[in-house]
This record gives sequence, structure tokens and C-alpha cells, in this order.
Amino acid sequence: MSGKKVKVGLVQMTCSSDPNDNLKKAIVKVREAAAKGAQIVCLQELFRSLYFCDVEDYENFKLAEPIPGPGTETLASVAKELGVVIIASLFEKRTEGLYHNTTAVLDADGTYLGKYRKMHIPDDPAYYEKFYFTPGDLGYKVFKTKFATIGILICWDQWYPEASRITALMGAEVLFYPTAIGWATSQDKDTNDEQYGAWQTIQRSHAVANGVHVVSVNRVGFEQNGAMKFWGGSFVANPFGRIVYQASHENEEVHVEEIDLQKTDRYRTHWPFLRDRRIDSYQPITKRYIDED
Repeated sequence: MSGKKVKVGLVQMTCSSDPNDNLKKAIVKVREAAAKGAQIVCLQELFRSLYFCDVEDYENFKLAEPIPGPGTETLASVAKELGVVIIASLFEKRTEGLYHNTTAVLDADGTYLGKYRKMHIPDDPAYYEKFYFTPGDLGYKVFKTKFATIGILICWDQWYPEASRITALMGAEVLFYPTAIGWATSQDKDTNDEQYGAWQTIQRSHAVANGVHVVSVNRVGFEQNGAMKFWGGSFVANPFGRIVYQASHENEEVHVEEIDLQKTDRYRTHWPFLRDRRIDSYQPITKRYIDED
């Protein structure tokens, strides 16, 4: 661990149906974060469009783009100009008929460091992602940026401790989660509170179990003709799961939070979960379910 501080920027925003307008808007907000001192800026999941996975529509494949490609080139020039790292979640067209939910990382000098393809793909009412996305085949990834070694996981990956553990074991100093999750507007407040609480709690647990900061960036606003309210609530948790920043459920926000990477060593030393792991006993985790013989 580097023992240094880094300023992370979270961009929580609404989106429109125009990919170019969304890209321009995101760049304005990256600039705002950089002006506030951000060194690493994370954009939300699939920020170039509305969340299109609420329906199975072949027309939506036209939203996809190559990675690297024109979108990453545009963001790379912004990253270089501002001297910031940009984490950009995009709809990747790998080749004809093969698509991924992918996050690209642009370093502070504009270098394209690579991409992570979402490993866990949901299929739920209003989240029909299996129609669009092939599960990631690059494995879990870390990226050695100018300011920190970061791990990227995407939305549905949030629910899987195995993903955060492996990424942390690969040397991630911070876990970033670009996200798109919301409430059906037909739901009651208790259901909404319970869902948000579960979503935040599982990610806080990843911070605790691995002794690293977690940064989760969600979209906000009404979509799907008002049937879905993306709940925002982007947050930063320290290595013991304490919430040090949380965005509102209502508004667009650009926030910069300074985090101290040296805290990882202190938490891991005083609460040595990694030391006490029984790696000799974990083989059953590779099974789908442990049935009795």
C-alpha cells in the first residue's frame, strides 16, 4: 500500500436519450470534480444513455461502441488535459453480435489502461441485462493509475463478496462500483428503505472484509416513463465500513472526498482478517451448491 492520500470524485447525474449530450454533460461534471481537486473521477454505470435494459429491444444495440474507441478517446483527452483518472462505464460492442457491459480506465496522462467487463449479469423485471450483455471474460482486474491502484466492479457485481475479495487480493487499494439501480415508483417507502439498506450494507461489508475504501456511484432521477426512480445515494465507505459521504436520493451531485490509503494498513493490522483466512478450507466455494451425497 502506498500510504498516501487521494481525492476521489463521484459524479451522480441524470441521463437523457441522447448519448452525445450525456457524454458532454459527464465531461462538464468531470471538469467540476477536477476543479474541486479530484484526482480520480468515477462516472455511473452506462452514463451515455438512459438505462435501456428495462426492455428487450434490438434497437438498443445501436447504443454500443468499441472500447477503446471514439468515446474513450474523447475522455482520454479530457483526462490528459485535467490530469485526472477517469473511470467510464460504457456499452461495449466487441464484434457483431457480441456485447459487454464494460468499464474503461483512462489514466491522468490520457493513457488507456484497459477495461473490466461486468462478470455478474442480472435478469430481473426491468433489468433484462442478459438480453444485451455477454458475461465478462477478462476476469477481475486492477489498474495501476497515477494516484492509486484501483479495482473496478460493476453494479450487480456489488452483491458478490467473491468478486470484491479477489479484486482486493490482486492489490486494489480502492474498490469502485459504477452502478445503475433504482426503485419502482409503485413501491412503498419501507420496501425502498429496505432495498437501499441492503445495497449499501453489502458494499460496506466489502470494505470491512477487505480493509479498503469502497466508492459506489449511482445514477439518479426518473426513467422508464416515470416507472423507475434511480435512487442515487452514491457513497464512500472507509475500510471499516463507515459512511464518510452519502449523496441524496433526489439530486445530481458532484462530490470530492479525500481518502487516506494508509488506513488500510492500520485496519488490516488491528483487525487481521486477511491474516486469518483459511485458504486451505475454501475449495467448496467453487461449487454452485453443496448438495449432500
